[in-house]
Amino acid sequence: MGSSRVCKFAMERRIKVVNVIAKRPLGSTGIDVSVLGLGTVKFGRNEQVKYPQEFKIPDDEAVTQLLALAWDLGINFIDTAPAYGTSEERLGKLLTQRHDWVIETKVGEIFENGQSSFDFSAEYTRKSVENSLRKLRRDYLDVVLVHSSGDDMNIIHKTDALAELDKLKQKGLIKAFGMSSKTVEGGLWVVEHCDVVMATCNLEYNEEQVVLDKAKELNKGVVVKKGLLSGYAGVAAGGHGIEKSFEHVLSKPAVSSMIVGTINAHHLRNNIEIVKQYGFVKD
Repeated sequence: MGSSRVCKFAMERRIKVVNVIAKRPLGSTGIDVSVLGLGTVKFGRNEQVKYPQEFKIPDDEAVTQLLALAWDLGINFIDTAPAYGTSEERLGKLLTQRHDWVIETKVGEIFENGQSSFDFSAEYTRKSVENSLRKLRRDYLDVVLVHSSGDDMNIIHKTDALAELDKLKQKGLIKAFGMSSKTVEGGLWVVEHCDVVMATCNLEYNEEQVVLDKAKELNKGVVVKKGLLSGYAGVAAGGHGIEKSFEHVLSKPAVSSMIVGTINAHHLRNNIEIVKQYGFVKD
């Protein structure tokens, strides 16, 4: 889709929204994010992903329509990563209100030739941020998280990734930083020393509740991943797992936003309706 067609479509899609979903502070960062964030791994990668169904990567027109719909429904928060294939590059190309969105990206994980590898060095961290700025066509990045390999404490204590992100924050290239952690110990350290933690919370896993509690105490941002059990929530809780999942996660006062990835407009609308049903709407 050409840029003129994208802009025309975006103008046509601007509708009056009476009840948009709520926004919450991302800790003490000064950034407000919609309680439902849009995950974009499916915008650029369909290899080595743990979803219940196979999918095709959507074309530019489909992505543009989904982004416009998300904006119309009150979503202002997007989660992406270099490891999500062409996701960052496509967002940079297709977002027509690029600086109105809050974009969260990551460093550390590299996905090439169907396999992931990791580099948490200062040099690679800096290079990754520079590449993300270029691909997303931004002057700064809102949130940058270390994309943990699972070995949180070694990354924290034996690599320079977080220290380099702190330097880049001081230079004004990023507004907030932290980690998409995979352990309780790692999540607690991130909450105590960084701005934002991306933690796992869902109907079947609440081991990181202590991380959420500490984040609330210290006024740090919490972004929840895998809230819908990576697409398997629909069969949980007697078939009401999606509804119960949103209620379970978003009722936690520490949570700033819950990331849900989709390329299906019907699913996106349904998710918004559920969020509104439980009262997570703009005052």
